[in-house]
Amino acid sequence: MRLFVFGMGYSATAFAEKMRDRLEWVGGTTRSADKAASLHERGITPFLFDGTAPGNEIGEALAKATHVLVSIAPDEDGDPVLLQHGGDLEAANLSWIGYLSTVGVYGDHGGAWVDEETEARPVSERSKLRLEAENGWLEFAEETGIPVGIFRLSGIYGPGRNALLNLETGKARRLIKPGQVFNRIHVEDIAGALEAACAKPAARIYNITDDEPCPPQNVIEYAADLMGVAPPPEIDFETADISPMARSFYGENKRVSNARIKEELGYSFRHPTYRAALDHMFKTGWR
Repeated sequence: MRLFVFGMGYSATAFAEKMRDRLEWVGGTTRSADKAASLHERGITPFLFDGTAPGNEIGEALAKATHVLVSIAPDEDGDPVLLQHGGDLEAANLSWIGYLSTVGVYGDHGGAWVDEETEARPVSERSKLRLEAENGWLEFAEETGIPVGIFRLSGIYGPGRNALLNLETGKARRLIKPGQVFNRIHVEDIAGALEAACAKPAARIYNITDDEPCPPQNVIEYAADLMGVAPPPEIDFETADISPMARSFYGENKRVSNARIKEELGYSFRHPTYRAALDHMFKTGWR
């Protein structure tokens, strides 16, 4: 396997590390020269790419790649990878392309369960752009015959990004909005699910999410109990001083099913609930 990653961030890095023993080569893009140096130190060939123009030497790298993961958000102009390197991808001899999207494309369903067959009706502009990008990638798959998996991720957490660390650093907040639930996903399960998808390439949409959607304050309270500290005070969502983006997340209320990825790819989640994940990180490290 030769893996090329557009957007070597938190989730994509976890996947690259998960696959490391099977990779003959791995390359990835970043916008920053400093980040490029860090990637090089970790054995990842870095490429600079900001989405506004084709990246230097990326076409040549794609010609030798077998697998591609796309972890870059679209903008008003569309998906930057398709716009700048769609021709290179079409010309390459690829076994699989994975596109990381978001469960935000479902929009608000009043707390009801949704799955991959549920109508996507995004509310926020960023989720509308994501849905357009998904459709662009599925059209690309149909036109080229290259299997493109669309992976809709819920709220991502793991080492360095979790409720334990937020409590430790004083950043945890306990916002209360009656009836609100969220799904979440540990970064190790993103990597594991993508690994399973590579083994069964398909132009298919999958939710990568945990088993147990729940009110966000439950996670903070459970983490506080593990640490033996008092949870932060409750804050009424309606009067809370939060950013417009944070407020928009609470405008989408749904329970997201992961049945398809279990049934079709045979994937077993390592951290199926927030409790299992927090228990594990409390024992092994959360920073």
